[in-house]
Amino acid sequence: MKSNHDAVIVDAVRSPIGKKNGALSQTRPDELAAQVLRALVERNRLDPVLVEDVKMGCVTQVAEQGGNIARLASLIAGFPVEVCGVTSNRACGSSLETLNQAAHEILAGMTDVVIAAGVESMNRVKMGIDMTQLSDKLFAQYEMIPQGISAERIAKQWDLSRQDMDLYSLNSHEKALRAQAVNRFAQEIVPVRANTADGQQMDFLMVESPRETSLEKTAALKPAFLPEGSITAGNSSPINDGASAVLLMSRQRAEELGYRPRARVVATAVSGVDPTIMLTGIIPATRKVLQRARLELEDIDLFEVNEAFASVVLAWEKEIKPDPAKVNVNGGALALGHPLGASGTRLIATMLHELEKREARYGLATLCIMHGMAVATIIEREG
Repeated sequence: MKSNHDAVIVDAVRSPIGKKNGALSQTRPDELAAQVLRALVERNRLDPVLVEDVKMGCVTQVAEQGGNIARLASLIAGFPVEVCGVTSNRACGSSLETLNQAAHEILAGMTDVVIAAGVESMNRVKMGIDMTQLSDKLFAQYEMIPQGISAERIAKQWDLSRQDMDLYSLNSHEKALRAQAVNRFAQEIVPVRANTADGQQMDFLMVESPRETSLEKTAALKPAFLPEGSITAGNSSPINDGASAVLLMSRQRAEELGYRPRARVVATAVSGVDPTIMLTGIIPATRKVLQRARLELEDIDLFEVNEAFASVVLAWEKEIKPDPAKVNVNGGALALGHPLGASGTRLIATMLHELEKREARYGLATLCIMHGMAVATIIEREG
């Protein structure tokens, strides 16, 4: 049953995703995020003064990403000073977290127009430089290891071979290349002006990360984390830059302003797991969000599961047992890229537009998170 306080999605956009040392590596993340925010309100002919808050996910909140990048990017975008901004860090799930927070406020009747967004420049602000020395008391309780080692342990625990993971990665690239070839991402991507190394500017619209590869090429890559390991650069997500944003409103406010809701947020969930194995939280998060939505696995038409590592998604598939044809249908982060703080709302943007193309109903997005967490969201297409 529809309600005036439903949290509805009016639009969802993202920048093209830049690769390591790629087209966005010379562009500041606050300026990149500002371009996406501005594009979102301009293409919806929305007076930005109506936006009550900009909630932005960002993982490494130092240097050019410090100082509350949500507020700074909003000001750079030319938003009125009355528009507030807050930056959230739930690691890789940061921008899906901002979307969920926005939905919760709308559902509670505390706000009516919010932008949920995310940004990360992994070229300009190196992952992990914000980490301080972890507490000895933490080490006394848990084995704190790098995510790549966790991905290795997942592969071992779920009996995933190197070939299994390389084949999954190859399929992700092939799906992304096919989608790109037929402009499958055209409606969700907004062009941005990127700086070049020689101080000039260029229009950037292409997706950089997907590449032509083969099992022979991926098999030749050396293990990245353990000498005898199976996790390589080929079956791990790369270094990327990008920004994304989703415009949410209460159903009543959207209708008053003349917007047609394109989807509603049905349910959200977070789950915690052991911080050593770390990356398996998407398994209980998927089950929890389905239960909250009172839906069965078969009700979901599309899954967007963040491909931090191939082993993470393959372990999730073994446990959840979805129809593989519904999972990351246009490729995932292994191919498209994983600009940390921007990935959550990037998944929503991709999923929303694909639901519309297929005239499908329900989509579920989920991301694993360092230190043993996950976040998940189910949306329902309207129209």
